[in-house]
Amino acid sequence: MKKYILLILIVLSLPLVLRSTPTEVLKLRTFDALTVTPEASGNFTILSITEDDVEREGGYPFPRKRLGEIHKSIMDKGALGVGWVISFPQRDRLGGDVDFGVELSSGPSVIAMFENGKGIYPKPTGTVIKGEDVGGIFTTGIKKNLRVLSFAALEGVAIAPTEIDNLVRRIPLLLRTPDGWVASFGTQVLKAITGSRSYIITTNDNGIQEIAVRGLPPIKTDSLGRKWISWVKPEETTLQELNVLGKYVFIGVTANGVMPQIATPVGLLEPHYIQAALAESMLIPNSPYIPDYALAAELVVLVVSVSLTWALLHLLGITWGVTLVGSLLALTGFLGAYMIHQGILIDVTWAVISQFITATIAFYLRFRQQYKLRQQIKKQFEHYLDPRQVKQLQDKPELLVLGGEKRYATFLFTDVRGFTSMSETLPPEEVAYIMNRALTAQQSAVQNNGGMVDKYIGDAMMAIFNAPLDQDFHQTRAVETALEIQENMIALNNEFVEQGLPEIVIGIGIHTGEAVIGNMGSDTRFDYTAIGDAVNTAARLESSTKEYKVDLLISETTVLELDQRQAWVTDYSLQFVSEIFVKGKSKGIKVYTI
Repeated sequence: MKKYILLILIVLSLPLVLRSTPTEVLKLRTFDALTVTPEASGNFTILSITEDDVEREGGYPFPRKRLGEIHKSIMDKGALGVGWVISFPQRDRLGGDVDFGVELSSGPSVIAMFENGKGIYPKPTGTVIKGEDVGGIFTTGIKKNLRVLSFAALEGVAIAPTEIDNLVRRIPLLLRTPDGWVASFGTQVLKAITGSRSYIITTNDNGIQEIAVRGLPPIKTDSLGRKWISWVKPEETTLQELNVLGKYVFIGVTANGVMPQIATPVGLLEPHYIQAALAESMLIPNSPYIPDYALAAELVVLVVSVSLTWALLHLLGITWGVTLVGSLLALTGFLGAYMIHQGILIDVTWAVISQFITATIAFYLRFRQQYKLRQQIKKQFEHYLDPRQVKQLQDKPELLVLGGEKRYATFLFTDVRGFTSMSETLPPEEVAYIMNRALTAQQSAVQNNGGMVDKYIGDAMMAIFNAPLDQDFHQTRAVETALEIQENMIALNNEFVEQGLPEIVIGIGIHTGEAVIGNMGSDTRFDYTAIGDAVNTAARLESSTKEYKVDLLISETTVLELDQRQAWVTDYSLQFVSEIFVKGKSKGIKVYTI
């Protein structure tokens, strides 16, 4: 079984190690479902330029002079600042760029830059790096804003990279360029609010560990500097309301056909909603993040839980095994959910699925093993034991100790007298008929009394009582079997006489003692049998019946342990025969008959 669990661990670990698409999607969807979305901080509000606004203003884009008026109105209403999640790479045809720039410079403003992949990079942002300058994601290049506007406001890259399932969940707080680092839009907003001049990047051997804006607590990221987004939705206002007092305003366009909508776990969103959610997420204490040890932790959970599942089902059996494995599944799921609720994004979903797969395989292998064992028991004992005993062994295979054990049992031997002369005078088919009928009569008596027919040796039979199953008063059962055999043989001989066949006489020997009982034989062929002095003694008692001219000899060892409640166990019916000496024993054996 060890080879199976090793193979299972390797196969189930590969999807995690190779970051297969199904497991990665499953992991991300689990995080989506279990991460807690807090309430908005109250520091931000969203102002969307809607389809109605475009109609009122006479079309889009708005003149830059009008944008300056909107900006001034927002600041006059007491806003902390304005972030335009809009880029301005072309000149205004109406010449309002300077007016707009003047208003931008009146407060902490940020305008967006969008990537275009053409390898043009903005001026780096001031950064302080604690540790090696490693990790991060390179920008592919941006489309620059007009110089008059980029001088008047801070600029941030409005980036929204998608995951393997094409949904946005993580956004880099800073992006690499050949010359240094530039900030994403949401990060630049926090810098504008705090008036900070630089960012602090802390790294470790795996990459970026956390990023800090001076004046705010450090923000934990993954090794690429990406922040997991908590999809907090700030308050919203309109151009008519301008409810912006004490808030930083994110402005974007929701009018049809202007800005693209981007797929997120909470639906399609315009860029300014995403950047606002990023800014909110950066202010959440202990906000969710994927630690750099996440993969190692997930592998440890998988290996330990799968190994425990396998061990429980193989060591404790089906009932307790399934119960404890179910508890282990629940515990693993609970711990995973608890970690995610604490903001540490370590996924155990694949570990739980792997436990279920392992439990299914272990259950199947256990069932197959039990089935094969039951079939083996049935094949080995169905012709020698009562069907009820075979069923008992199949239901509880542990009752049968395979391979050999020392047991105290009673052994019964029978033999047909005069078989050689009979086989020489009768046709073969009549000899076979007589022997089959005689052995069947003996075998039925053994089974009726709970014994096991161990083997047939020509015209002889060997039976065991108290093996493979424990039996009370097995000595009495053996003697009662002998009496039943004698009755069966009387009835059978009457049939033979009517058929013109010769009568047969059976000699029976019974002895009780210790013997080694179990599967005996070679590696390729074996049988369940018994060997030992007690077996040999029983066989020699049977052969001695001819000498003492009786049909049954019972050893004193058996007689002394008979159930005294039986009617035939009296001085009248149980008679002492003699003290005999059998081959291999120096001391005589007292024998009795009935």
